[in-house]
Amino acid sequence: MSSKAKSPMKGNPEMDIVKEISKKGFDAARIARYAIENPPCIDPLIKGIRAPKGSVRFAYEKVLRLISEQRPDLVYPYWNVFRELSVCDNSILKWGAILILSHLAVVDEDKRLDAVLEEYYAPIQGPMMITAGNIIRGSVTIAAAKPYLIRRITREILRVEEGQYESHGEPSPECRNVAIGHAIDALDQLFDR
Repeated sequence: MSSKAKSPMKGNPEMDIVKEISKKGFDAARIARYAIENPPCIDPLIKGIRAPKGSVRFAYEKVLRLISEQRPDLVYPYWNVFRELSVCDNSILKWGAILILSHLAVVDEDKRLDAVLEEYYAPIQGPMMITAGNIIRGSVTIAAAKPYLIRRITREILRVEEGQYESHGEPSPECRNVAIGHAIDALDQLFDR
């Protein structure tokens, strides 16, 4: 197989990434692999996720999240973008950014995450169970990268017990139970540490 056949996109990386992501049923994993092999492609992905409107931003988020899992060093320079998105009004972008920030912990030598932990964990008590769940899920990744934070992370996760979660604007005991389930799973993974 020639090197051209292996490459998922040919020509100008920026235009090809944008074109590929815009396709229905795009292959996020393939695009992420290509961007990892071609780091200049990260810039157009960041531009795409920061677009003022459009559902294609969710596609950019998905690709950037996959890159952050495999090569967090490539997206760490854009820390502030993900920090801003982690508190934005768009829930889908917020949830992705929360997970991306957790993946960046492994390369966070500047301790940027440490500096914003209080804000990062604030939504853990509600009202959105999915936001709390993503924070809890990311906590395991953060703890693995920053073991000196495990006690603090554990305390933050335990705050889920006091959480008040809503479904369709109404208090939801079921959402609370789901959030507590996420906490139990995370604490189980942290137990040996």
